[in-house]
Amino acid sequence: MATSTAYIGLGGNLGDRRETIETAVKMLAENEHIESVSVSEPIETHPLGGAEQPDYLNVVAEVQTTFSPKELHRTMIEIENQLGRVRGEKWSPRTIDLDLLLFDNQIIDTAELIVPHPQMHLRSFVLKGLCRLNPDLIHPVMKVTVKELEARLNGGDFVPEPDRPQLISIAGNIGVGKTTLTKKLADHFECPVFYEPYDTNPFMPDVYAGRKDLALDSQLFFLTSRVEQLDREKLSPGTIYISDYVFDKELIYVGTLLNPQQFKLYKGIYKPLAAKVSVPVLVIYMQDSPQNCLERIHNRNRPYEQKIKPDFLQRLDCEYERLFADWKISPVIRVRTSQLDYSNKKSIEHLLNQIKHYIAEKKHSSCDIATGKV
Repeated sequence: MATSTAYIGLGGNLGDRRETIETAVKMLAENEHIESVSVSEPIETHPLGGAEQPDYLNVVAEVQTTFSPKELHRTMIEIENQLGRVRGEKWSPRTIDLDLLLFDNQIIDTAELIVPHPQMHLRSFVLKGLCRLNPDLIHPVMKVTVKELEARLNGGDFVPEPDRPQLISIAGNIGVGKTTLTKKLADHFECPVFYEPYDTNPFMPDVYAGRKDLALDSQLFFLTSRVEQLDREKLSPGTIYISDYVFDKELIYVGTLLNPQQFKLYKGIYKPLAAKVSVPVLVIYMQDSPQNCLERIHNRNRPYEQKIKPDFLQRLDCEYERLFADWKISPVIRVRTSQLDYSNKKSIEHLLNQIKHYIAEKKHSSCDIATGKV
């Protein structure tokens, strides 16, 4: 009988967590239809969903099995029952939970079982466990490695929230191609779009011409415009929106353009306004060399941009890297502009396939997702 490779997430937050997980792994290993079991190191996580309950302990197991997916899933449920799993409300605490993450390259979508697990790409503790077992493992639906999926989360764990605006923010240096990609995505999703008001900012041409005394005016114009666009009270829950900027870039530019006195004044205005802004569910961070960005800037021929220097773009590039090195707000998909071929349908379809998995859909909103588990 053919042997398949499956990956199972195990975790719990009641009783002796480690002992219960070890017992569940032993029960898997002792099953005659499971030939071997390898287990990642335990990872402790805070409960998701805002629940007040003990922290979870989680591992991922790789099993070689002659079971079918349905048979393996049934065996996992039996183990949960034997170890005292009480099935209650979603996000409820539990002694043990076993989730079938992957089964070979199979894609399964039935009332009883969904594989790959529909939220595994949003959980760092799951992806870290998978990476320790097989970092080159490819997600059969998203078509990228678990190593790349883990990097997108930067150590965070996320929960789909269909009742909040589904804002996708495109980030990156001047001239990297943000607006072009924004238009392409907007055409696909047929959704509202927010563009930075470069052409209506009355101060920007003078600032780029060297009028540093107008830098604060220019940045306050951008600040108030962006807050007006992204005011969460004005955005509809569940609706997809796309912006050709990420709001948090504000402090990148003010730190580069304003003097200390201007910066101090700006920060006092920034904080209360920023609290009104809807945060993105996904950021697409576009990257390219400052030299390539400068070439695009020259080609699009906006008069006020023609004095931009390579060292200015280099500073911005470093600041963007610093911003996303510590980013915990949402998943981040990094895209090399040079790898985007808008004339190649498959190139765009691959990116669209990635994006749709980070937008909350009501289809899977009732899945039994453990509070600190997958």
